Amino acid sequence: MLLHLTILAGDGIGPEVTEQAVLVLQAVADGFGHQLQLQHKNVGGAALTASNDPLPPDTLAACCASSAVLLGAVGGPGFDHYPQHLRPEAGLLRLRRELGAYANLRPAICFPALEDCSPLRPELVRGTDVMIVRELLGGLYFGQPRSIAGSSGHRLATNTMTYDEASIERIARVAFDLAAKRRQKVLSVDKANVLECSRLWREVVTGCAKDYPGVQLSHMYVDSAAMSLVQHPREYDVVLTENMFGDILSDQAGAVVGSLGLLASASIGGKVGLYEPVHGSAPDIAGKGIANPLGAILSVAMLLRYSFQLERQAVCIEKAVCALLSQGARTPDLTRNGASAISTSQMGQRLIEAVKRSADAAHRKSG
Repeated sequence: MLLHLTILAGDGIGPEVTEQAVLVLQAVADGFGHQLQLQHKNVGGAALTASNDPLPPDTLAACCASSAVLLGAVGGPGFDHYPQHLRPEAGLLRLRRELGAYANLRPAICFPALEDCSPLRPELVRGTDVMIVRELLGGLYFGQPRSIAGSSGHRLATNTMTYDEASIERIARVAFDLAAKRRQKVLSVDKANVLECSRLWREVVTGCAKDYPGVQLSHMYVDSAAMSLVQHPREYDVVLTENMFGDILSDQAGAVVGSLGLLASASIGGKVGLYEPVHGSAPDIAGKGIANPLGAILSVAMLLRYSFQLERQAVCIEKAVCALLSQGARTPDLTRNGASAISTSQMGQRLIEAVKRSADAAHRKSG
């Protein structure tokens, strides 16, 4: 198969982790007989510096013409003085909208070898495997009107949360379809005791559930869900929620399982899927060679699964990550009690070797 991808390394640690993810992807392609066609483009702060646009037209055109997009990260304090429409994050939001990527999938898995990395007791996090399904194109991040108006000392800031029934139904069906293939449980998170958007959300999600009689649906307010996710993380299967709540809860889930550096994501629903680690640009460690590339590498696994339906190849990467962690490989964010750490590139190289072994084993088994 020809895998036609656009690579957007972006800002901060984005280029470092993306480089390792692409090398792992190349190893998978070589191991399973696929061909890569890659084009590299600027986005975010890197694009802003080069062309005064966080999402240049040639970048957007390349993304739209690809089969999938792999993104590193965008943003950093050096761009905070730009107006809102030129901020690196504005480019990312626009890219998601242009790609029609309304469904953000964020898995949070506690790897057995990393139970001691969680701030929670090992017996609490053991077996945690949560898929957060976040609506990505609505809510406060996209609602209009939005503004800051008035004179100094009397300014008024406005943001608007909006959702229509169609937007809620389409993301709900993504969650129910995923749950049907997992442990058949959906928790829908809202704030229906306060927000009209959440009341409509709960009503539409409840209606969708009738088409999935095998899936158990429950509802919870977002504040209660945040507390429960820490108290009983392994009880949850698929967590469905709107844009801002999903943004917050998915980062919390990353802390529960040990590190944001482990978290991958897929933004799907449109013609072209967008895949990126959850950790952001982390400017404080950029260029030091210590960033954890596993979130980016596991994003490649999601890319293979959801954009190309290459399940064996996705599992190959995931098993390689699990095996490597079991062998004690750790970047600094995963070390405890003075244990030794390896660099970003060393972690990537070991993953490549593990992927090659996993691919060879898969071939022997299939043969």
